[in-house]
Amino acid sequence: MEKLIITAAICGAEVTKEHNPAVPYTVEEIVREAESAYKAGASIIHLHVREDDGTPTQDKERYRVCMEAIKERCPDVIIQPSTGGAVGMTDLERLQPTELHPEMATLDCGTCNFGGDEVFVNTENTIKNFGRLLIERGVKPEIEVFDKGMIDLAIRYQKQGFIQKPMHFDFVMGVQIAATARDVAFMVDSLPEGSTWTVAGVGRSQFQMAALAIVMGGHVRVGFEDNVYIDKGVLAKSNGELVERVVRIAKELGREVASPNEAREILGLKRK
Repeated sequence: MEKLIITAAICGAEVTKEHNPAVPYTVEEIVREAESAYKAGASIIHLHVREDDGTPTQDKERYRVCMEAIKERCPDVIIQPSTGGAVGMTDLERLQPTELHPEMATLDCGTCNFGGDEVFVNTENTIKNFGRLLIERGVKPEIEVFDKGMIDLAIRYQKQGFIQKPMHFDFVMGVQIAATARDVAFMVDSLPEGSTWTVAGVGRSQFQMAALAIVMGGHVRVGFEDNVYIDKGVLAKSNGELVERVVRIAKELGREVASPNEAREILGLKRK
């Protein structure tokens, strides 16, 4: 079985310090959380950035500052900017960090409900335009899917030339599709041959989904974006603490953890 790639989604766009005081906003806080996750065993930092007051932003220069600062402390880590941004942002806003030519960036392959009246919109043209620009900029997409239909859309757009093989998917479980073993297995069985995949369990399902992905041969995403607790009712002190728990689970289950360069080999990345 391949070594385990751990991704740390360190802050997201929706979670705040009211949810957990350790959620990072400033550049210094973002670097602190990235470093804590990296030192604990994360190979990939899934990155959203904020203004100092916590306001989500896709500003290219804010990303540049954060990415450069993370690289100073974690020189070989893979930084994966979000192109999801926050609900309500325009396509051009969301795409800004890809102008920095990171190794990876996210590509959301469908529209979904985010709770209440919030709808995360990804039209067919949005997905195609994002895919085309990622190819032009030499950025490998992590295909974010919130249900099985989004896998089917990704396959369709790959056949049309908007996504390149081999594809890497992130299953976000517990938002639109239930976080169950049945549903993860259904998603995995729907993938094209040669694909790699990661599971992100949202909320209380985070570590259950992590354990499932580990034994099934997939990879794992944890972090404050998806869950701010280390145990029921106990706030995590850092993203590093969440990563440490996944490393312990992997060790108990006999799965080795990949270094950033081993993750690059598994994902077919060329270090920039």
